[in-house]
Amino acid sequence: MKKVILLLLIALWGFGTTQAQKLETQMDSLSYSVGVLVAQNLKSQGIDALDANSLAQGLADALKGGETAIDFNQANAIVQGYMVEKKQEASKGNIEAGKKFLEENAKRDGVVTLPSGLQYEVLRKGEGPSPKATDKVTVHYHGTLIDGTVFDSSVERGQPATFPVNGVIKGWVEALQLMNVGAKWKLFIPSELAYGERGAGADIGPFSTLIFEVELLGIN
Repeated sequence: MKKVILLLLIALWGFGTTQAQKLETQMDSLSYSVGVLVAQNLKSQGIDALDANSLAQGLADALKGGETAIDFNQANAIVQGYMVEKKQEASKGNIEAGKKFLEENAKRDGVVTLPSGLQYEVLRKGEGPSPKATDKVTVHYHGTLIDGTVFDSSVERGQPATFPVNGVIKGWVEALQLMNVGAKWKLFIPSELAYGERGAGADIGPFSTLIFEVELLGIN
């Protein structure tokens, strides 16, 4: 047990190298490998500093299968809460930039701000019906961050997209049901109506405000 704990701590904090360790048995190698994988997983999630003594105690208690000072559900909640805080810290710039952008954007002529915080600008009116949440629609769209970075565009691909109205982010769900077929709107979507704290893909970071030009081509 002590060897497993020691090897895990070595992997996490970098005390020595593989060459310096005496990995003489299959269990030694397995234990050290688990430590390496755990360390990489933690680092990828933004956890790069822990209290060694507390970690060792928690690991020992859990592996024994007995009672732990903090139960599984509490431990999970603590870790998740910490991760949210870390994301908020790392994304503070996105939150502040998005808030400032939307506040200034709301002052422009033609921009409508809804109670939800969604903003839109009518680029072209439509004459057709409006879809319901249970409908499927076909649209052309062009999505950017507030700095102009393009993260997705059916226009650039030259291929419209078809999907259920209630199968997309909240900002889209709300806007599509207000649009008429043939309309083209520009949407300004706060992060809480988009991908929130989790972000999406490589380009949409946590708490990102998004801009879309959306053309409603039809209701399927």
